Amino acid sequence: MHDDRKLIEARLGRVLEERIRPALYPASVPLEVAAWVAPGEPVPVSEGLAAEHSPVSAGDQWGAPWGTTWFRVAGRVPEEWAGKTVEALLDLGFDERMPGFQCEALVHLPDGTPVKGLNPRNQWVRVGSPVAGGEEVLWHLEAASNPVILGDNPFRPTLLGEKETAGTDPLYRIARMDLAVLDETVWALIQDLEVLGELMHELPVEGARRWDLLRAVGRALDVIDLQDVGGTAAAAREQLEGVLTTPARPSAHRISAVGHAHIDSAWLWPLRETVRKVARTASNMTALIEDEPDFVFAMSQAQQFAWIKEHRPEVYAKVKKAVADGRFVPAGGMWVESDTNMPGSEAMARQFVHGKRFFIDEFGVDNDEAWLPDTFGFAAGLPQIIKAAGSKWLLTQKISWSQINKFPHHTFLWEGIDGTRIFTHFPPVDTYNCSMNGHEIAHAESNFRDKGSARHSLAPTGWGDGGGGTTREMVAKAARLRDLEGSAQVVWEPPAAFFAKAEAEYENPPVWVGELYLELHRATLTSQARTKQGNRRSEHLLHEAELWAATAAVRNGFAYPYEQLDRLWKTVLLHQFHDILPGSSIAWVHREAEKTYAAVAEELYGIIAGAQRALAGDAASGRELVFNGAPHTRGGVPAGGAAPSTTAPGHANLTQRSGGGYVLDNGLLRVEIDERGLVLSAYDLDSGRETVAPGQAANLLQLHPDFPNMWDAWDVDAFYRNTVTDLVDADELAVAADGPEAVAVRVVRSFGSSKATQILTLAAGEKRLDIDTEVDWHETEKFLKASFPVDLHADRYASETQFGHLFRPTHTNTSWEAAKFEACNHRFVHLEEPGWGVALVNDSTYGHDVTRTVRDDRGTTTTVRLSLLRAPRFPDPETDQGVHRFHYALVPGAEIGDAVREGYRSNLPERRVPGDAEVAPLVTVDHDAVVVTAVKLADDGSGDVVVRAYESRGGRAAARMTPGFATAGVVATDLLERTLPDAPGPGPRLEDGAVTLSLRPFELVTLRFSRTRA
Repeated sequence: MHDDRKLIEARLGRVLEERIRPALYPASVPLEVAAWVAPGEPVPVSEGLAAEHSPVSAGDQWGAPWGTTWFRVAGRVPEEWAGKTVEALLDLGFDERMPGFQCEALVHLPDGTPVKGLNPRNQWVRVGSPVAGGEEVLWHLEAASNPVILGDNPFRPTLLGEKETAGTDPLYRIARMDLAVLDETVWALIQDLEVLGELMHELPVEGARRWDLLRAVGRALDVIDLQDVGGTAAAAREQLEGVLTTPARPSAHRISAVGHAHIDSAWLWPLRETVRKVARTASNMTALIEDEPDFVFAMSQAQQFAWIKEHRPEVYAKVKKAVADGRFVPAGGMWVESDTNMPGSEAMARQFVHGKRFFIDEFGVDNDEAWLPDTFGFAAGLPQIIKAAGSKWLLTQKISWSQINKFPHHTFLWEGIDGTRIFTHFPPVDTYNCSMNGHEIAHAESNFRDKGSARHSLAPTGWGDGGGGTTREMVAKAARLRDLEGSAQVVWEPPAAFFAKAEAEYENPPVWVGELYLELHRATLTSQARTKQGNRRSEHLLHEAELWAATAAVRNGFAYPYEQLDRLWKTVLLHQFHDILPGSSIAWVHREAEKTYAAVAEELYGIIAGAQRALAGDAASGRELVFNGAPHTRGGVPAGGAAPSTTAPGHANLTQRSGGGYVLDNGLLRVEIDERGLVLSAYDLDSGRETVAPGQAANLLQLHPDFPNMWDAWDVDAFYRNTVTDLVDADELAVAADGPEAVAVRVVRSFGSSKATQILTLAAGEKRLDIDTEVDWHETEKFLKASFPVDLHADRYASETQFGHLFRPTHTNTSWEAAKFEACNHRFVHLEEPGWGVALVNDSTYGHDVTRTVRDDRGTTTTVRLSLLRAPRFPDPETDQGVHRFHYALVPGAEIGDAVREGYRSNLPERRVPGDAEVAPLVTVDHDAVVVTAVKLADDGSGDVVVRAYESRGGRAAARMTPGFATAGVVATDLLERTLPDAPGPGPRLEDGAVTLSLRPFELVTLRFSRTRA
């Protein structure tokens, strides 16, 4: 037989696009349209409905950037359409390539009831099927003219990301506002041909199945009358029936499709627009659930449900009903789909606490899965947190974006730093926006790396990022793929059903140990420094507010601010979303975040001050108390307690350095600062050990060009290192403080259009050089680092992560190690040779790099560099411009326990309060390796005291935890403060007024103490 394959394939493409699709709506009449432009921000629905509208028509321009236009659409169904299916086609000027990224609308009935959302892939509203003819129709469209930020020329600087700079010119043009007859047979034929045509292209040319499909498609095209597609569509479908009903082979891959609309809680739009996006999407999905009996939709992020509940209660009522029916699935059990690299220990725990509690309270759903399809890598402490929250599974897709190494598994056990293992799945479809395209389904099967041991994978299906969700076309295609020869089998089911099947079939899945590092988007650890500093400060202020409010409540009857703390936690958790905290959102989002963090801090300072005043006693006594919110004793003040202020032991001296500069010496550490303001020596006098590598200078600011190939705010590419400018010239070098409690030197440098001012301080009694850096930053596409070359040989180093630390190599033996050229730490990085180490601690930076070289003297220089500032121009062209302040400290001679202690110290400063009443800690622990991360009253308002702690050094720890109040009993709980039902062993017991703890490396424990009341 002659090979006519390409001829028929080309024929299918042209006939489908030029004849069959245009026949979908064979008759139409225009609607009457009027519009009203809301001034400023979005208005209540009642105001939009009642406003005075002006006539508009197809072809008219509308929509200033970030504006809202209310359209009134009215018409009458022609009598002659009786018995037909009729829809309104409402095209606001959509670009079908950009669902979720441009204009959208929510359709309302005249009484304000939401009907459904409109977006580029969902432009229809059903009138009736069938209609009687003569029906009057009237809808109101709340249309958002969101600008396209990431368009045909991506990553170009744009002023559209800030409302004040976006301009007022209209962005869109009304394309079509019609009533139309829908030919449902033609619609079904389109789905048939799309499924078969896409499948055909994925099958081998040598296989018989491909030719079976080709011949069937050819026969169908032969019977279609191109001048009467509607009249011949049924006959064409008959020609396809045989190949559409041939069942899949028994070994076919099985795909669990779950409806999805990954909605970034903020990204290329502000938070307020996400509130509307989730309402539009939820309206569409509840409507689709009503129309399609097999369809199941999953939505994560409790915050988004809460927004619907608050702002669109009519939509929320539909959501609650669909949840109760098992069709609309609250997924993931987190407040938002957060970044997981940068949130601190307690914040990561509270993501699950607040998310799961919302789902339990609202829907009775206790999630077993964590759902993070788009998060930029996963910290090694996360498995234990997931388990401690009562969950056991994790889904993500983002690791498939890695640039260098292909992850070896799709289904596996992920082991965290403490040994906890979580059953994890990466959908091999390699997208969280699956559209049921034949290529996607074929890719999921061919790409699946666990063949032979497993055969199930999951496909999140629907338009996402900006929302929109699953379409009726996707549901129709999935129905045809349910059991079709040549394809994977597709079935709609919730995430829990997939995970149960996948776990049951895979008896011994492979194990991946340590972080799930994304080999992309590394610069998100540095971009938008103010957002990151706001997060770090908020986390620690929340710790203090809970600690001192709980202490004051137990000691003095202080009114514990349950609702205020709950609200503030949720605000901070929201801003940990994976495009806010990472610094990859538009300018509007980050300017708003800066204001929000300032308001959060003000409230938290108020709670802290009020609680401390309640504890401090007589403010007029003339005495001063030092409150220590850190988890270690310092300056004689116990952790979580307060005591009178004392003078630091010892003294510090400052002298002139031969050749210029200064020498700072406190008997523990001697620091030499040369005439350039660089640290040439940090000599540990106890061990007789030099910290700074010979011939090198520490606290060296370095400037790199920074223009990645794409994803400007997200990425830093390895070639940035090829060019570096050392900032060694000092405008000023002067004494800033001269003992006896501390000595300090001030250094000022100018570079480009920017200036850096640093204060280097050595305090009496401390083996730590504190560095306070202020940068007035006005560079563009530059990367600023602070370098510390250390005379130390180590093949690995420790970085703090949630509830512990992980080790990364200092070498690049493999491509996996070389890919980690920028990584995350929390409060410290620690390097160590046996018997001696160095820590670099910080109060607000996350990104860093560590490299090693071997010198001519055969010694090793290991260089740690903190990432301070970037200046990408997309999506915010003013990223990080202005004044920034950082604190970091070099700690020579530090063991890992010292790194932990100094890290907390840098982030939890002492607070001095007038008073005469010493405050005993609410709880004490007799082992410094056991770190208390939370002391609070139980969330249920019972008055019980909840204490969370972990082993911080990576070893075993036996410790006694003693409550400083009358206690009736103690139980171990999960993160949600629920008694653990299956805890191994007898559980914690009070013996002699204390609880004995025996902790594994990095083990996390939450204890709930019930109080004895008079």
